[in-house]
Amino acid sequence: MKTKTFFVAALALLALVLSACGGPTTINQEAQPTVRTVSVSGSGLAYLVPDIAYIYVGVHTEKPSASEAMTENNAQTEKMIKALTDFGIDAKDIRTTNFSIWPMDKYDPASGLPTGEKTYSVDNTVYVTMRELDKLGSLLDTVVAAGANTVNSIQFDVADKTEAIKNARAEAVKDAAAQAQSLADAAGLTLGEIQSIGFYESQPYPVYEGRGGGGADVAASTVPIQPGQLTFTVSVNVTYAIK
Repeated sequence: MKTKTFFVAALALLALVLSACGGPTTINQEAQPTVRTVSVSGSGLAYLVPDIAYIYVGVHTEKPSASEAMTENNAQTEKMIKALTDFGIDAKDIRTTNFSIWPMDKYDPASGLPTGEKTYSVDNTVYVTMRELDKLGSLLDTVVAAGANTVNSIQFDVADKTEAIKNARAEAVKDAAAQAQSLADAAGLTLGEIQSIGFYESQPYPVYEGRGGGGADVAASTVPIQPGQLTFTVSVNVTYAIK
């Protein structure tokens, strides 16, 4: 009796092992339909008059020794910064962006060979935020008269462009929708829901390049600066389902 029971148990165990070693159970699933799509790009524009400017102004000095160059540059830079604050520029809108000093070899003008002597060059540049554009020309006259001899660039911007960019985005989405609908109609298809959307904003910076000379006579006229108009572009990429 015990032998029969053991035999039945062995058969059950063998069946279980064979079942485990068998291939995986396959469940038939209905394939998901592929969603057909069309992708389009739309654009929207915002035209704004600048109300703020960013200016790089600085002092460049060259002297026979590093100490002489630094002493003169420091004095001239302090005078320039004082002129900025006296003009009405807030201290938080004046930020040093570069200070450098390096030796330069002197060359003989006849032979073009180095003489073995050196001069030392020092640069100190500040980044100024100007919030009254109608006074921008006068500001440039002031800093040049105070000793600034480099004006690397003037970049114009708009302090608050949130609403304008929002409207440009809406215009870009409408443009994309019109293009998608036109393509669907031309192909005899029906436009479905949006599957994905992305956008990109480009911001222009009209730049005035210039270079002044410290102590130059600037009494004759104010530097003419015209900010003009800025055009901000918003582009969107939209993918629609089509049927």
